[in-house]
Amino acid sequence: MYSVRGRGAARLAAAALVSGLVMAGAIATAGPALADDGAPGTGGVTAKLGGMTDRDDVVIAEKNGQKWGVKGGLFKMQVEGGGTLQTYCIDLRTPAKHDFDYKEVGWDESSLHNNDNAGKILWILEHGYPKLSAEELGAKLDVDLSKNEAAAATQAAIWTLSDDVTATPKSPDARKLTEQLLKDAVKLEEPKASLSLSPSSVAGKAGDRLGPITVSTNAQIAKLATAPGTPDGVKIVDKDGKPVTEAKNGDQVFFDVPAGTADGTAGLTAEASTKVSLGRAFVSIDGPSQTLILAGSSESTVTAQASATWAKKGAVPAVTVAKDCAKGGLEVIASNEGDEAWTFDLKGTSYTIAAGETKTIPVPLAEDEAYKFTITGPNGFEETFEGVLDCKTATPGPKPSETPTTEPSTEPPAEPSPSTTAPTTGDTTGGTGTTGSTTTGGGDLAETGSSNATPMIAGIAAALVVIGGGAVFFLRKKKAAGA
Repeated sequence: MYSVRGRGAARLAAAALVSGLVMAGAIATAGPALADDGAPGTGGVTAKLGGMTDRDDVVIAEKNGQKWGVKGGLFKMQVEGGGTLQTYCIDLRTPAKHDFDYKEVGWDESSLHNNDNAGKILWILEHGYPKLSAEELGAKLDVDLSKNEAAAATQAAIWTLSDDVTATPKSPDARKLTEQLLKDAVKLEEPKASLSLSPSSVAGKAGDRLGPITVSTNAQIAKLATAPGTPDGVKIVDKDGKPVTEAKNGDQVFFDVPAGTADGTAGLTAEASTKVSLGRAFVSIDGPSQTLILAGSSESTVTAQASATWAKKGAVPAVTVAKDCAKGGLEVIASNEGDEAWTFDLKGTSYTIAAGETKTIPVPLAEDEAYKFTITGPNGFEETFEGVLDCKTATPGPKPSETPTTEPSTEPPAEPSPSTTAPTTGDTTGGTGTTGSTTTGGGDLAETGSSNATPMIAGIAAALVVIGGGAVFFLRKKKAAGA
């Protein structure tokens, strides 16, 4: 799975598309096209992180014996294009940033990429709160659970598996739910992307069909259209060459570029209305911030985009960038569908892609390292990629000063507020239990499963996004070729 946030020549301002995770589809061999089985794509949901809704006190016990307290519960997110999401935190010690934009990604593009318990976390989401109401969960255990307790209990179970800690709700009734969820959890398969197009960039010559591009979606139908500015005569077609305006999951489509069309570019936009699948990960695209996992979704608008480039002669490049959490860096996939070699510079090193060749170039990065680079080619081809690699949960730090001692509030404040029981050193983080200053727009959330202690106890439960960026590897992709 790959994640790319793209802004290409094919994607014009009117399209306003945000790329996201892509589920690499099977790419069939076809004419001049980027036909790499591992080619990344774009798509998914983007959403802005808001405040916490339901939350309560949770005590975190580290493997080294350290203990500290946080507020654990649900976050609310507003989907770009319409809709809301509810999320939990899966990155306890990292600060959560209020009003940061997030995108939906696959597990391989998040801190879950090497977590054997990822499937159990999904099971907990399917059998915990808010999938089941506090009343339903309480009835199963013969206890009286509030929404706050049910949310804290579900978050505590998730943290135990996502961050390798023992997370225990302060409420005895909530504790029973956490214990039962952990006892019953079994591994489930990773959920599907809401919408993605793969690969996100293809190339070739006029007179050919450029592709295929595989549509992956959990919606019944995705609507397809050429982006504004696409040259006359260029159409989106199926494998039989018939024009299409809709596609189902697994369908393959192509850019049909008539012979004689002047050298240029075109864009494909896809849009669907769907509920994002529980268990999809969300990562920040605005900078380092807690990684989240989807716990609930309204009907939301999701988009994806892909682009095509063609020329009569010379090199005809296409470039996509993929996050590779397993290898700790990026993979630049460069393709040349022309009849001459193409040479470009990448971070001080020169690379040559022969005619008809596709080459994968690894770009090692340190965890949380920011990057920005531009790849250029003939006929004004230019792609800029920038972001931050974020593939790991933060590790434990110095022991916090104390654990929660106050009773949990029954009604959360309109804006996150610091807890009186959290440590008082370090930066304010996205967890509860912070005693440092709390900010709104762009500031750290005070309640999201982390404290302002040096260990950056973060815990969040809210968010979503879609779209394999920013904090957790986000790619902003700008394509200027002939735009």
